Amino acid sequence: MAKRKIINIDLNKCNGCALCIPNCPEGAIQIIDKKARLISDLFCDGLGACLGHCPQGAITVVEREAEEYNERMVMENIVKQGKNTIIAHLKHLKEHNQAQYLQEALDFLKERKIEVGFGQVALYGSGHAEHGLSGCPGARLMDFRKDEALKKGKAVSSRESQLRQWPVQFRLVSENASFLQNVDLLIAADCVPFAYADFHEDLLKGRTLLVGCPKLDDLAIYEEKLGQILKNNDIKSVTYAHMEVPCCFGLGQIIQTAIQTSGKKVNFKETVISIRGEKIK
Repeated sequence: MAKRKIINIDLNKCNGCALCIPNCPEGAIQIIDKKARLISDLFCDGLGACLGHCPQGAITVVEREAEEYNERMVMENIVKQGKNTIIAHLKHLKEHNQAQYLQEALDFLKERKIEVGFGQVALYGSGHAEHGLSGCPGARLMDFRKDEALKKGKAVSSRESQLRQWPVQFRLVSENASFLQNVDLLIAADCVPFAYADFHEDLLKGRTLLVGCPKLDDLAIYEEKLGQILKNNDIKSVTYAHMEVPCCFGLGQIIQTAIQTSGKKVNFKETVISIRGEKIK
């Protein structure tokens, strides 16, 4: 078992009110002996939909050794509860950018020939999610690579963006996003695109981007997330682009350690940009 986020219920605080139950369509929580209890790690996605509905503050999200969440087992439970519960679950996954789980759920419904009245959910691209299945616009997953086919045969401006996906901020990108599969990854310190004039053509072109600040952000979070990205996806290479200032170098070591720990063969390259916007190496 690997460490992952999962709910924890403080039985001393829980009064058995059951307000958390309707907000866990996955069926991970049941009232047993007048207390809310997590019945199986397999059913808890760790996203915490139940948290805000506990008046006693008895439910928190923790990180511990736990069995992997199983979307197909969850769907077996959910389809028994009817269309509204199915839609609530799909909306829950969509709003938390759980693209892989959402696709598994949709595949499950298709296999069982279960119609819930909204058709296919728009996972990526410029289209909007249907029937209210929309989260924060700033965190909505978008895969721009699908638009590249439309550009073939057309003249490309030197100023054209080479961004292939959204979001790009390290903490907002889901570890299971489809645009992380079988790609060359660019991890860039957030000052680099401002300092380096050729960022798009020289560094970003053909790569999937993650952006963060090695000085101000919590690097432990980055180390954990990158470990999950490497575990869940086939990453061909990682390029770390950062400024020449000392505070930028620490993330490079974390990236290399995460690659080594993953046990996968991933090429690593480091590019340093001077404060005057020149590539040093």
